[in-house]
Amino acid sequence: MAADPTVVGSRSDSDRETTTALPELETVAWRPRVDAARLDRQDALWTLTTVAHVVPFLAAAAVLVWLEPLLVPVALLCLVHAWVIPALYAQRGANVVRPRPPGPAGPERVSVGLLGDLIGHEARALHVRTGLVLEPGRLGTWIVGEAGALLVRPGRRRRVECWCVQVREPELPAGDRIAHLLLALRADETGFATVANLAFSGAPWRVRARMRRAQRPALAAARAAARATAGRRYPGSAPSSRRIRRSIASDDA
Repeated sequence: MAADPTVVGSRSDSDRETTTALPELETVAWRPRVDAARLDRQDALWTLTTVAHVVPFLAAAAVLVWLEPLLVPVALLCLVHAWVIPALYAQRGANVVRPRPPGPAGPERVSVGLLGDLIGHEARALHVRTGLVLEPGRLGTWIVGEAGALLVRPGRRRRVECWCVQVREPELPAGDRIAHLLLALRADETGFATVANLAFSGAPWRVRARMRRAQRPALAAARAAARATAGRRYPGSAPSSRRIRRSIASDDA
């Protein structure tokens, strides 16, 4: 994923206007550009899909027990199916930020250093701890990983959206892969969400349970940032760093 380097420098102002579109948009020209309203519709569709998968198994379990108590083992299997299906979707969502096996130490170390030049001190510290980068945007707070990003939106901190994005050069070190996605996100946030594939949309606790333990503070920080910006006029503005640090500390506890 690439972007014009003249518009993807360090993020110095949350109100910076996008002046270019990602070239990858041409490959998904049939997709409408993502905005907050479209995200709301996608979230509603995910909820309806989950309900459509889960409710029939719950209903079947109840009917089986009502008809014949001896069918309790079969009813329990129905309940297991009702639990496993959303869990599989959540696992797919968590996989978008799962780190890949590290490459040679030298290139990996250099890529992390270059990535550090693109982000602020607190984001750099969080990356050291979690391997993920926290990035505020107009749609919400992003957590950028090697193969995608999580999005927690203001006013919807009880839901996380997991976006899968493919980097053109899969052999790149981890820091370079994250930097590619971060620069694309800064250049054209809605274009980034349009190109990306939505792998999961649902409860943060489902995704958190399937993330590596070291990565979980990043999700806590994103939810704290979404809560802090929910009442702001400009959602992309920087959230309270003190509140984010408290959330990270409570997640570690």
